[in-house]
Amino acid sequence: MGAAMRRIHVGNALSAFGLGFTVPYLYVYVAQVRGLGAMTAGLVLAVFAVAALIVLPFAGRAIVRRGPLPVLLVALITAALGALSLGLADHAETVLLSAAALGAGQAVMQPALATMIVDCSTSETRSRAFATQFFLQNLGLGVGGLIGGHLVDASSAASFTVLFAIEAAVFLLLVVVMATLRLPHAPRIEGAPTQSAKGSWKQLLGNRAMVQVCVLGFVLFFACYGQFESGLSAFGVEAAGISPSAMGTALAANTAMIVVAQFAVLKFVERRRRSRVIAAVGIIWSVAWIVAGYAGLGHGSQEMATAAFVSTYALFGLGEAMLSPTVAPLVADLAPDGMAGQYNSAFALVKQLALAVGPAIGGPMGASLHTPYIVTFLLFSLGITYLAVRLGRQLTPVQNQPSLRKSRVVAQGGATSESVAA
Repeated sequence: MGAAMRRIHVGNALSAFGLGFTVPYLYVYVAQVRGLGAMTAGLVLAVFAVAALIVLPFAGRAIVRRGPLPVLLVALITAALGALSLGLADHAETVLLSAAALGAGQAVMQPALATMIVDCSTSETRSRAFATQFFLQNLGLGVGGLIGGHLVDASSAASFTVLFAIEAAVFLLLVVVMATLRLPHAPRIEGAPTQSAKGSWKQLLGNRAMVQVCVLGFVLFFACYGQFESGLSAFGVEAAGISPSAMGTALAANTAMIVVAQFAVLKFVERRRRSRVIAAVGIIWSVAWIVAGYAGLGHGSQEMATAAFVSTYALFGLGEAMLSPTVAPLVADLAPDGMAGQYNSAFALVKQLALAVGPAIGGPMGASLHTPYIVTFLLFSLGITYLAVRLGRQLTPVQNQPSLRKSRVVAQGGATSESVAA
């Protein structure tokens, strides 16, 4: 990695650290510590999703016009102000406005950082770069949540003020780290500064492969990430009798699987077609839902149910480790020169939609409709495999398997520019 890429990965880790530092405790902070009630706390969590859905359509256009670094700096400052004001807010209106600023800032960080990774990598190195990003994001989330949990005290509003102040300081530190970053000159499509936002979205929607990736991405996030802390946890508690401590073990197993498997899986993924890797993830997640079904519907011992439920989260983690070096680089490779920011933002928007709809549908089903819940999401996972196979027909051989580019250059012989770069 070059110096620029190292700083970008530091940015990914710190931004994830800030997110994990406070978000798990927002409900307790708003509902109990500030005494604003469960309704306001629920609205705060909804505001995070709504703010992201509002700003992401504009974020992509801003990245294309201004570049990812200025957009990232604005997002970091916005998130820092939102975090600091949230720690000081004691009325519902100020809490909601602060949450909107924090949510909007954090949402824009994702496509900005992803576009910076694209600018600092090649097709051959992009999978590894995004795998490292995903690894550091999970590490940052885990460490942030662990440290934040030891600092907060539900009986003291001041402890939460300190928590949010530290989060704001982390974002401002990241501003300092990134402000002097020198990115390679990213290609810009001719006429991009004057092209309308409507025109750029029309161009994106005209890319059939990208549309299929967005549909596939929605199903991926809806059927997995959107269920972790809603439908699947509700199913575990209500159907399988999983204790809170076992639930924590399951989440830890998910993170541990990602940390352990990420780079081992990467070597396997880099030599395979992306569409087949995603199809394999659908199969793995189908097995995960079957195992979850056994945990809640299998009428086995409580120990077996707990072991099966923990295994479900571990299997999801294995699939996530396979997706991180696959889907995000594919989005980047589908983008025309200069449009990576637009494509990354569009995919982030799809992700936010899935994360908003997933808990709303999965939560009630997982709590009460146990068999239909498992069957529904088993079918969604099989749908991932079907959509991935269809997507493979829309991709060029190199888009589907970037390693072919390097092998073709070697096979041709001669010192081409690509072989020298390799």
